[in-house]
Amino acid sequence: MGALLDVSGLRASYGRVPILAGVDFHMAEGEYLGILGHNGMGKTTLMKTLMGQLPATAGTVRFSGADITRRPTHERSRLGLGLVPQGREIFATLSVQENLRMGLASAPREDPTIIEDVLADFPRLVRLLDRRGGALSGGEQQLLALARCLCTKPKLILLDEPTEGIQPSIIEEIIETLLGLKKRWSLSMIIVEQNLDFITQLSDRVLGIQKGRITGEVAREDLLSGRVGMAAA
Repeated sequence: MGALLDVSGLRASYGRVPILAGVDFHMAEGEYLGILGHNGMGKTTLMKTLMGQLPATAGTVRFSGADITRRPTHERSRLGLGLVPQGREIFATLSVQENLRMGLASAPREDPTIIEDVLADFPRLVRLLDRRGGALSGGEQQLLALARCLCTKPKLILLDEPTEGIQPSIIEEIIETLLGLKKRWSLSMIIVEQNLDFITQLSDRVLGIQKGRITGEVAREDLLSGRVGMAAA
């Protein structure tokens, strides 16, 4: 596996309030990297800064060898970076099919056949194609947000708090779907979560974040054994 993402000294603020205080980490191509931390520790701010929705005030972000620190969001998307945001942000008044078509607009090259390829991994959505996004359950909306992101043909997906407000049975389905996508789509993923079990089942490595800094790596074996809790993040 080759280097995919290198983040060095990354800082970001909301106005005069600093949130990221010098984030450093890297990940390999094909890796699922977990970032674990409580609310207010900078997890969502990190995802927005990596995607270019919030400008970095210092530091660098290199993706596939290119410095993307100052590049706008649409350019990052076309390079292969995709975001599934916290709260999902689907188009509530559009149908599932129309939501997926919106994903095509951010792809490097619009290819309508990609929707069929994506739906093969999301059988639950096939029977819901004509239903409005706002009429879906929280779990179905999360699956739709993930499927829409895949329509952009990303190399790396930033997945922000995917279990928030979702019933346990759908969480298990999301885990199975994400593990399948890793194999079939050769994806890399950063998973930001508070759900310890979810992040442990999916991640090759897990980093802890506190007060806008990466505090260290948590061994997956320790997570699986239950020797590490949220306090370690």
